[in-house]
Amino acid sequence: MTTGTQIGTLQSVQVGSPHRYGKIGAARAIERAMETSFVRPPSGAGHWLYTTHLEGNEQADKQNHGKPNQAVLLYAADHYPRWREELGRSEIGPGGFAENFTIDGLSEETACIGDVYAIGEARIVVTGPRYPCTKIERRWGIEGLTARVAATGRTGWYCAVLREGLIEPGAAVLLVERPYPSWTVALTNDFGHGRNGDAATARELAACPALTDFWGELVVRGATRAE
Repeated sequence: MTTGTQIGTLQSVQVGSPHRYGKIGAARAIERAMETSFVRPPSGAGHWLYTTHLEGNEQADKQNHGKPNQAVLLYAADHYPRWREELGRSEIGPGGFAENFTIDGLSEETACIGDVYAIGEARIVVTGPRYPCTKIERRWGIEGLTARVAATGRTGWYCAVLREGLIEPGAAVLLVERPYPSWTVALTNDFGHGRNGDAATARELAACPALTDFWGELVVRGATRAE
């Protein structure tokens, strides 16, 4: 039996597969044709979490997504009411930012790099924030939304899979291990997006073995830009 402290609840689970959206030759960039699995509606069923991906989920852009340290994307449920109010879009809800797991009780401010969570039979480890791409604004047809996600820090965060298992909506999220309590996802975002110029701390964070190489390099460059 897995032991740990409950710090959240898996509100919903989302999977998606590549589909084409938009219009060929559209004048506005956010309306142009693209193939993506970004659209991920909530699923009421259980899904097996493999070390490489969540059952039923497939990436369209395998060059930039779908690596083992990006096996699943998590997003804070508490962000959605704020987005609905700020953007005036009542339809934005769980899965709206392409996350696999929508989590009650956790956010970028409270999730730490290297955190090990038990959800159902599976265990996952936090590897770094999601770096927002243009598909966010193309998905919702809102210019500037990608930059806004980065600026607010409501990016979501990726996890690698330590142990495979069945994942079901409503499951408790248990904190099994927190080896780096100082290195939050929010702090990583602040460095990576040039909002914190503390170069010495950035180098310490970059050396964290649980952080992906991509973010390790980014936090150092971002701190330099902020100086």
